[in-house]
Amino acid sequence: MDLTNFRTLGRSGLAVSPLALGTMTFGAGRWGADQAGSRAIFDAYAEAGGNFIDTADVYSGGESEAMIGRFLRERGGRDRMVIATKSGFPRGEGNPLSGGNSARNIRDGLEGSLRRLGSGHIDMYWTHVWDRTTPAEEVLRALTDAVRRGDILYYGFSNAPGWYVAQIATLARVHGLPEPIGLQYSYSLIDRGVELDLVPAGRALGLGLVAWSPLCFGMLTGKYGREKLADFGPAGRVPNKAGGHTGGSDGRLNGDNPYGGMLFTDTNFDIVDELRAVAEDVGRSMAQVALAWVAGRLGVSSVLMGASRLEQVRENVASLEIVLSPEQRRRLDAVGAPPQLNPYFIFNLPRESIFGGSAVEAWR
Repeated sequence: MDLTNFRTLGRSGLAVSPLALGTMTFGAGRWGADQAGSRAIFDAYAEAGGNFIDTADVYSGGESEAMIGRFLRERGGRDRMVIATKSGFPRGEGNPLSGGNSARNIRDGLEGSLRRLGSGHIDMYWTHVWDRTTPAEEVLRALTDAVRRGDILYYGFSNAPGWYVAQIATLARVHGLPEPIGLQYSYSLIDRGVELDLVPAGRALGLGLVAWSPLCFGMLTGKYGREKLADFGPAGRVPNKAGGHTGGSDGRLNGDNPYGGMLFTDTNFDIVDELRAVAEDVGRSMAQVALAWVAGRLGVSSVLMGASRLEQVRENVASLEIVLSPEQRRRLDAVGAPPQLNPYFIFNLPRESIFGGSAVEAWR
């Protein structure tokens, strides 16, 4: 498999590469890439056949979108690319209208994104975060209006609860309005919470999962050891400001980052250890095996790969060549399985226990 083995994003006709290029690193300073480095990354992805570019209005204070717009104008080929962006996190401080999911902010965010991208439309638009405030009906109206204006073609949700996504998807279907087609959530061997509700919801409602942080901010590359347990701490900040590029980074989780030190736990390092063992069996890097695992999961349409260096693009794309054996998948599936909390453990009871001891097979 390679980047031209396209998949549809959910129940739609939108064909996307199995690895999308995440551009949070574009212009991001300490752990990102400057303009020249970002252009090299963009070109390498496109030349390998990739067609799915993901950004957001807040990435590097809008500079990520602006870079993508410049690269597309200089390189050409907009008709071959699927461009996705987002709104929801605040674009600035002191103005409540510059964040959230209100119709006003969705409209303002879209206008800014279209201007920076230099595009007449956005192929895939995500609400970046649930604001816990705006009524679902208002969000659906704003997104439907954007489709009707031609500003966006498709939409989906990121960092929102499953019941909220289902509410909007159901309202859209009942009223004959454009329905969401995608979910964008963190998904990796370390972070598998989406398996409890969101992946099943996506399969039921026709929403394809685009997994972000498949390497869990670098934890699954093996670059961090158990000495980092001493750095366990609270979350950091949203990357909504551009930063001066420092010529490279020794790791996303060293210094200021969105996760802070939350990921440095014994449980997570147990997962890293098992991944290392499987990677040695396969003869590939830990990062490649971690990406291959996510790309092969049920319900996943595409996996966001981030890169701050050109060689990372080539290594990530090579992960698509890996075919894990059933035993290797079993080992990786088992080590990071999410806890079966109530009521989820009930859903895994033998069906016979519900049907009075009789074997009943569900329709597929």
